[in-house]
Amino acid sequence: QVQLVESGGGLVQPGGSLRLSCAASGRTLSTYTMGWFRQAPGNERLFVASMSGSGISTYYTDSVKGRFTISRDNAKNTLYLQMNSLKPEDTAIYYCAVRQSRGYSVYDARDYTYWGQGTQVTVSS
Repeated sequence: QVQLVESGGGLVQPGGSLRLSCAASGRTLSTYTMGWFRQAPGNERLFVASMSGSGISTYYTDSVKGRFTISRDNAKNTLYLQMNSLKPEDTAIYYCAVRQSRGYSVYDARDYTYWGQGTQVTVSS
């Protein structure tokens, strides 16, 4: 069984930065694509970014391109999301997840099996 624990969320002013971490245990995840999703109140859980196990392939939703950077340290079994130039519309609970493909796209939450409990990110002045 895989356990994922996110950390690093908080309250930040517009234009500020945060770095999220997702520590995994229970299985070595170096061969799995991992991703970040976010969910704002009343909305569905939406794709933010993902990275292949090797780190070669990365994907971002358009609204975060140029501002967010996904990375991973397979030796530490940890996934990161560096978020810069934060905007109020980035406010959400951020979840990390492990992909075990069920035939959906890398952008689809249904293709991810294991999820963390989430960490709140609030961007407000």
